[in-house]
Amino acid sequence: MKNRVKEIREELGMSQEELSEKSRVSRTTISGLENETIDVITNITLEKIAGALGKKVPEVFFQD
Repeated sequence: MKNRVKEIREELGMSQEELSEKSRVSRTTISGLENETIDVITNITLEKIAGALGKKVPEVFFQD
């Protein structure tokens, strides 16, 4: 899944671990999203990550 997680996270000066704690999503999942190795993820997880980044889901995640 194409996304801007890493870009936005780095702009905010946030580590993967900090994003994991703030979003309550595993660091492994965040890493997989950043490396585009995860293809399937729930809407709830997308919302948690986007919310932790202070963004709306479409601002962070998009399809090819």
